[in-house]
Amino acid sequence: MEKINVLIIGGGASGLQAAITAKTNYPDKSVVVVRKEEKVLVPCGIPYIFGSLHTSDKNILPDKMLTDIGVEIKVAEVDIVDKENNICTLSNSEKIYFEKLIFATGSIPTKPKWLKGADLENVFSIPKNKIYLDEMHARLKPLKKVITIGAGFIGVEMSDEMNKAGWDVTLVEIEPSILARAFDKEFGDKAEDLLKSRGVKVITGKGVKEIVGKDGKVTKVVLSTGEELPADAVILSMGYVPNTELAKKSGFDLNEFGFIKTCEYMRIYNCSSDYFAVGDCAEKRDFLTGKLNTTMLASTACAEARVAGMSLYGLSPCKSFGGTIAIYDTAIGNTAFGTAGVTETKAMEDDFSVIVGSFTGMDRHPGTLEGMHEQTVKLIVASDCGMIIGGEVYGGQSVGELTNSIGFLIQSHTNIKSLLTAQIGTHPLLTGSPAGYPLIKAAEIVAKKLKRRF
Repeated sequence: MEKINVLIIGGGASGLQAAITAKTNYPDKSVVVVRKEEKVLVPCGIPYIFGSLHTSDKNILPDKMLTDIGVEIKVAEVDIVDKENNICTLSNSEKIYFEKLIFATGSIPTKPKWLKGADLENVFSIPKNKIYLDEMHARLKPLKKVITIGAGFIGVEMSDEMNKAGWDVTLVEIEPSILARAFDKEFGDKAEDLLKSRGVKVITGKGVKEIVGKDGKVTKVVLSTGEELPADAVILSMGYVPNTELAKKSGFDLNEFGFIKTCEYMRIYNCSSDYFAVGDCAEKRDFLTGKLNTTMLASTACAEARVAGMSLYGLSPCKSFGGTIAIYDTAIGNTAFGTAGVTETKAMEDDFSVIVGSFTGMDRHPGTLEGMHEQTVKLIVASDCGMIIGGEVYGGQSVGELTNSIGFLIQSHTNIKSLLTAQIGTHPLLTGSPAGYPLIKAAEIVAKKLKRRF
């Protein structure tokens, strides 16, 4: 029986990060990653396989990041984990004894049982599986009309990329606007207008009743209104569920949403301190409310993986995971959207009294510079104390890092007054004007409303 120090099950973003952190913090320990896939995809890059990248071969997580620091990779499937004796059995009957184990088994796409016709030929989901996606890509190439069901980030990005590559794409979303779980309606409407201007047909406020086929192949989609949309292919982008079948089979506790129960150090509940779970398979709690949460993000997964990797052989109150902020970014053409924390709508649903401030300016100064993009920042602030609890951004390529900055403000419990006195660096080619910086200007608008309130 092979004996190792740290075993990580799963080779996606969270497994990779957990292995790097474990080996970096405990260089004398042996670290092994067991994964099913020969090659692992960059999860957030999957939609771009169908447009910008043209092939999955340009969207691979490099093994070199692991092997260069001494992490061993085993391509195999885990059959069961004996949590009483710290023994992992692989499907080929090989047994591995370990000191510490991290579940990083990720998530799998939702395929609703209620959706009639979901099993027809040319109805696809979007798993993080290179072999499946390569076959899907090949089968889609001769087809023309594609219906995407679900306008979350993956659905929007898939639709935009496939439209860019020449497919005739219709995006269907049951909510009143696209990206509705991450953005307030005014931002979702902007994204919808952009998609339409680029050639994607967008239908909102209507569900899908069934997928209809002939001779086993999809031919059309029937909406909840009875409307029929002809289709050569359907892509189901209706969310993901935690991949926790192995954990359940091995006797680990799952919460009501099917995630492995964990603490703030990513240790698994109701078993020895040798067991951890990170990423999409691990339990999530909201940063603000502490409520169970179903957010699945590679960035959140990697943060959890760093916490677990640092906590394997000892805990520190400075190295815990405080809950998910839900920091998202996406881009449609040259226009980007970012969100961190709660939206105005979600804040009110959670019983927070909030004040919001929005400002639209430019992301370069003067605004006549080449490559300038309009930039809008919306801040959501607790009305009783002025703490920043959410933010949404629209603009050019600088949106990604600006959204991260808002995420840092939320995580550090920053008050709006502290933001107004913060020092920022600006440059004509890189940012808005120091006198018209949209983040600060939005904060000024909130501050005026707070002053009037009190």
